[in-house]
Amino acid sequence: IYDTNYICYHIAFPTSPSFSSPMAEMSVTNTTASLQSFPKSPLCSLSTTKFNSSYRPSAIVSPIPRFCLISKYNSFRFSAAVVKAASSPHANTKDPMLPPYNVLITGGSKGIGYALAKEFLKAGDNVLICSRSDERVVSALDRLRVETGKQHVWGTKCDVREGDDVKNLVAFAKEKLKYIDIWQINNAGSNAYSFKPLAEASDEDLIQVVTTNTLGLMICCREAINLMQNQPRGGHIFNIDGAGSDGRPTPRFAAYGATKRSVVHLTKSLQA
Repeated sequence: IYDTNYICYHIAFPTSPSFSSPMAEMSVTNTTASLQSFPKSPLCSLSTTKFNSSYRPSAIVSPIPRFCLISKYNSFRFSAAVVKAASSPHANTKDPMLPPYNVLITGGSKGIGYALAKEFLKAGDNVLICSRSDERVVSALDRLRVETGKQHVWGTKCDVREGDDVKNLVAFAKEKLKYIDIWQINNAGSNAYSFKPLAEASDEDLIQVVTTNTLGLMICCREAINLMQNQPRGGHIFNIDGAGSDGRPTPRFAAYGATKRSVVHLTKSLQA
């Protein structure tokens, strides 16, 4: 969920028979005043909280400590705590991240990526999109400018499966925007435009799905992390999952589902 006040990530809570489905009952409370003394850092995590006589870590959430989560059922709070990026020269001197944001969206010429680009532009942010096709980039830029009335949108060709292309994308972003606050990764996804049993899938289809959705995601995460660790403002990285990410089967697009399941694992590993 995104707006000018909150950026909420995928959050996981401890469960027990007496606390079995907290997700729908959680409320977000602005506690900026009580958290302003926290140093700014690229990553934050919820603090370890005592629960049923044991301590369990919760999931990483906002890069900026702006809220805590209060359970409707219990009185304890999940409060934001800082996780420092040890390799960052700015780990203890992060500048505050204030709107308008500079946003980079892979696969931003169509689908979810295009819709996200449109909403960020309408919110007044600066947006950079990419696609594997020059023609689709140009077409998307024209439509975004007409539909939003905004001109602060740029685009370039990039195949996320190619490390050099993603490095060039970073260079293009630095040239146009100087820095990136939000990198929406994995909008550049593929199911090879095919719904069929795995036994009938061609080598080319499988390679396209896996290299785009898994290898491309890893390359983009690597480059985004390297970029943001050296930015005074830090940055936010969002990985977009899809069907299969929750472990449920995806018949007739099994390879796609497997790659989306890997998105969850990779993201948790990077958070940890």
